Amino acid sequence: MKICITCVAAVLAAAGAAAVSLSVPAARAVAPAAPAPTEAAMAYAVDTVHSSVIFKARHNNVANFYGRFDHVSGTFSLADGGAFDIAIKADSVHSGNPGRDDHLRSPDFFSAKEFPTMNFKSSSVKAQGTDTFEVAGNLTFRGVTRPLTVVVKATGTGEAKGKKIAGMETKFTIKRSDFGNRYGVEGGALSDEVELIVSLEGVAG
Repeated sequence: MKICITCVAAVLAAAGAAAVSLSVPAARAVAPAAPAPTEAAMAYAVDTVHSSVIFKARHNNVANFYGRFDHVSGTFSLADGGAFDIAIKADSVHSGNPGRDDHLRSPDFFSAKEFPTMNFKSSSVKAQGTDTFEVAGNLTFRGVTRPLTVVVKATGTGEAKGKKIAGMETKFTIKRSDFGNRYGVEGGALSDEVELIVSLEGVAG
């Protein structure tokens, strides 16, 4: 009996290929894991106790007068595409004089009963380096909403009582007359321009 060498070789080659195909499983496409958010990119709830809102106005064109608001709340995240939603209680104004505080709460200034909160809600957050952000949005004061863009500085991240914390600060100037408040502007009793410093500490989760 003659053996066909060519046939045997072909059979062995086919068997080897089949063995290889059985021993090597088909490659699976594995989706990369989503990166964990950085501490700054987390959403933080404003810690009212450790946050500050300070304002400055010029009195009688001779001296700067300072006051503050004792209650600020909301959320923020410091990252490209982040968001800010901040509220300040108008009746929490504190100037160091009860009579003056009542006047500031009145319709001459904040009209706190009619408009109990001042709000800022962002429309965009853009990184300008490692710790600086351009935040654009709308400020609502006395029922009037105006666009506002501010520069925000990240002031740090850390941990307290087992929770992530982060801080930020911004300084900007508004005109009271843009929001329908002109009390004392004519004659210079009180400046139209008011400078604000907003320094917030937030807690994640």
